[in-house]
Amino acid sequence: MDFGRQTTLDRQVVLSGSGVHSNAPVTIILNPAEANTGIVFRRSGIPGQPPRLIEANWSRVTMTELCTMIGDASRASVATVEHLLAAFLGLGIDNALVEIDGPEVPIMDGSSADFVEAIDQAGIDVLDTPRRYLKVVKPVRVESGRSFCELRPNDRAGNARLRLEVEIDFDCAAIGRQKKALDLAPANFRRELARARTFGFLSDVERLWKAGFALGASLENTVALRGDRVLNAEGLRFPDEFVRHKMLDAVGDLALAGPRIIGLFRSFCGGHKLNVAVLKALFADRSAFALVEAAPRRAFVPRLDHGIAAQPVFAPDLS
Repeated sequence: MDFGRQTTLDRQVVLSGSGVHSNAPVTIILNPAEANTGIVFRRSGIPGQPPRLIEANWSRVTMTELCTMIGDASRASVATVEHLLAAFLGLGIDNALVEIDGPEVPIMDGSSADFVEAIDQAGIDVLDTPRRYLKVVKPVRVESGRSFCELRPNDRAGNARLRLEVEIDFDCAAIGRQKKALDLAPANFRRELARARTFGFLSDVERLWKAGFALGASLENTVALRGDRVLNAEGLRFPDEFVRHKMLDAVGDLALAGPRIIGLFRSFCGGHKLNVAVLKALFADRSAFALVEAAPRRAFVPRLDHGIAAQPVFAPDLS
């Protein structure tokens, strides 16, 4: 596959399930889309209103508590978009129209595995349009207490990918301090991140229910912890499944940048709020990034890894 060019799905595919927070039944249809569409949700099922289009973009984020929500909650929104967006970014899908008839993307098994399977069923179509990348050229950082997220240039020689270095630290023996680093590529995403499930503590359940969250959470879609014990009969899928899922969430949130990021993402005890905040900080500083367009397919053009030409680099137009 020529990753210097944009991609979309080869055909339509349908999934159904329930939202982890709303517990509302929902069907999503993943459709091919034209070049430069990006990932767009077509939200239907809104009482008294026609379907509305919502772009999967950091500027459309309206909530980051326990999940990432895009759109306007008073008119049309879609919550818990991160696992689906992670599958798109992780497998190299640039353009798709996601039809959804409810307020929340289905949680499936709590990971991106079912979305990866759906994308595999649909297949990937390589388009003729060059792909555009967002290259981080100056560090940006956001902090909250001891937690932080930052985006930095990826200085690893010849690396034209997004690299993630994520660390968590929980006062729980079943989790403790975990750290993982990964260069984002389809094979790595499938093997290392796609099957990592969301997790939660039973001690928080009553508070979350009163706040309208986790109404659809169960042992079928969440790694549940009581004290220092994992309650799921099958145990963990990875010894460090917790940090892998935090990295999966970060991939989904970083997909909201639009163009694929070339850079290094680092976080310590981060989450959706800081993931989105670091994107906002990046786009607030025009000197912190540049847009890089994949070069035409010419044998003599020198290329970096992943088919990205060393030139041209040009300043973004955000007007």
